[in-house]
Amino acid sequence: MKVTLWGTRGSLPAPGPETTRYGGNTSCVEVRGRDGSLLILDAGTGIRRLGATIGPEVRRIDLLLTHLHFDHIAGLGFFAPLFQRGLEVHIWGPASTTLDLRARLTRHLSPPIFPVRLRDLPCRLELHDVASIEHLEIGQLEIRAALVCHPGPTVGFRISEGGVSLAYLPDHEPAFGAIDFPSNPEWTSGFDLAADADLLIHDAQYAHEEYADRVGWGHSGISDLLSFATATRAARVVPFHYDPAHTDAELDRRFQDARRRPLPFDLVPAMEGATFELSAGAKPSATQARPVG
Repeated sequence: MKVTLWGTRGSLPAPGPETTRYGGNTSCVEVRGRDGSLLILDAGTGIRRLGATIGPEVRRIDLLLTHLHFDHIAGLGFFAPLFQRGLEVHIWGPASTTLDLRARLTRHLSPPIFPVRLRDLPCRLELHDVASIEHLEIGQLEIRAALVCHPGPTVGFRISEGGVSLAYLPDHEPAFGAIDFPSNPEWTSGFDLAADADLLIHDAQYAHEEYADRVGWGHSGISDLLSFATATRAARVVPFHYDPAHTDAELDRRFQDARRRPLPFDLVPAMEGATFELSAGAKPSATQARPVG
């Protein structure tokens, strides 16, 4: 399994010279299976650049949306494969008690927000509402999904192949409402998705001192991420979904501080363009990206 980060920022794109190393595009992750199966996790602004790399040999794309906050779908209308006639595209997104996924995405892909309507896209588009997934196979990739703690219907994903696993929880506040965090795994949001994952990509929007003023906003402080990752026994942890106000220099200091405590996992902060290779019996290998504008 090969995992590539195309967008690492949260809430709002943050382009500029002060964010070139960690990246300014919002959430988007590419997952390639050994058989060529292609999954895309979220459609933030990073999906535009990803779309430009997808060649004509790809016959099917599965886009898994964790939720429909704007930063996770802002790039959808600029994803070139949606305009490729005949290409099979499946979009999976969290179920709502009021409107189905098609109705909610139509609000985004229609005037006055966007000039092209969802119904007019020339690809062969299928939409799937997801509350939870116990077992879904796309090629050789096995997918699980479950609701997690974040405002509005939100799911996290676990993707497995050949004995290795990726857990993706980009917008997640597992400490919300907890008196003593982390506590009983049965009462910890996202625990089953992340347990023993080879690679955990997880919300780290706030510095420790910022979180107290943002409880209930649906995101994690760095200290709670480290505690969650320790409790779930993840092997390699990728802090993700950085606040748009946080510069490269601030993030450098935050992760330097985090490494001062003993950690039972590898801490590899997300950088736009980084890739991770996961294979059974081998430690996940990582290639960091060159700076992007």
